[in-house]
Amino acid sequence: MGSFSIWHWLIVLVIVMLVFGTKKLRNIGQDLGGAVKGFKDGMKDPNAPAGEDTATGTPKELRDSTTIDVDAKEKSRQQQ
Repeated sequence: MGSFSIWHWLIVLVIVMLVFGTKKLRNIGQDLGGAVKGFKDGMKDPNAPAGEDTATGTPKELRDSTTIDVDAKEKSRQQQ
């Protein structure tokens, strides 16, 4: 009894869908995704300040898409 072929897995998938239904499978997927998200949130550093990004150490208020790199701006002025 070797490994299952793709046809075996397709038959198992059809039987599972018939038994549980697609709505229940979708709910199980959402629950699993929520559990993974909760686990990731639980693994964050509890000692980090609330408003600080743990990856960069930058406060969230200061991270902005409109932030300009001053060195790059000065270099572009020098080239003009």
